[in-house]
Amino acid sequence: QGELASLAKRCDLPVRKVERWFRRRRNADRPSLSKKFCEACWRFTFYIISFVTGLAVLYDVTLAVLYLMGISLSLPLSQPLQPSLFWYYLLELSFYWSLVFTLPFDVKRKDFKEQIVHHAATIFLISFSYCANYIRIGTLVLVIHDASDCFLEPTKIFNYMKWKKTCDSLFMIFSAVFLISRLVIFPYTVLYNTYYYSMEIFQPFFGYYFVNALLIILQLLHVFWSCLIIRMVYKFIVQGTMEKDMRSDTEESDKDEEGEKIREKEKNGITYFSNVTSNNYIQRNGSEPLNSRTRLTNGHVKER
Repeated sequence: QGELASLAKRCDLPVRKVERWFRRRRNADRPSLSKKFCEACWRFTFYIISFVTGLAVLYDVTLAVLYLMGISLSLPLSQPLQPSLFWYYLLELSFYWSLVFTLPFDVKRKDFKEQIVHHAATIFLISFSYCANYIRIGTLVLVIHDASDCFLEPTKIFNYMKWKKTCDSLFMIFSAVFLISRLVIFPYTVLYNTYYYSMEIFQPFFGYYFVNALLIILQLLHVFWSCLIIRMVYKFIVQGTMEKDMRSDTEESDKDEEGEKIREKEKNGITYFSNVTSNNYIQRNGSEPLNSRTRLTNGHVKER
């Protein structure tokens, strides 16, 4: 604050105006709305393709469905590597590596650190499950994750388009799919089989601890994001509004900028109210209203 006040004194400007300049300069390189829109469209296209591909590469559909329901406990955790599974794994691994490389250039969201942990755990899980031939578990994990992401990205798209009702409807669908897939299906079908059932077949070894550690990290992230989603749904049901910055798509500086605008409006309103009341008081006492120009607190000039 001392340096800011000194700089404002040198420039002969108010401190608030200097703060506003630095804030705008910091946001000068902020991605535009069209860039965010294109990014959401690209990710939506990928998640749709990867989700459909993940269902298709589970070549034995009957056993896959039974496995998802937790019935096929006698099935082995590994399965023969098919060419389709190889290309599916390569597709998913390439995508998550691309997310890691583009993290410094993407919009910095509220859950930036959690995203880094998620991408790292996913890359390690994909790589190790491929090397250890845990293809069935790995494929199910990827399909379960892509299911909810297919609804998240179109929610962002319609949010950018200002289609509020469509956005809110898609967000409610996304919330239901996310909570069911990440808090019910994932722990019941994946964590149960890898953590408990696998011990009936194998003795504990390094791969057992490593895979389950990664899966538990993912589950903790699921719980974290689920708390944010439940909070948003609660506010939407009770108040009829949702917090935009909790959709993990608002920059950290946006909230400060919005607060600055609100404070400016409040100041302008207070100044204008005081001017109006003073004029009314003068008129009631028989004096003529002031016609001079008065300077507001934000530097603008207003006729009286």
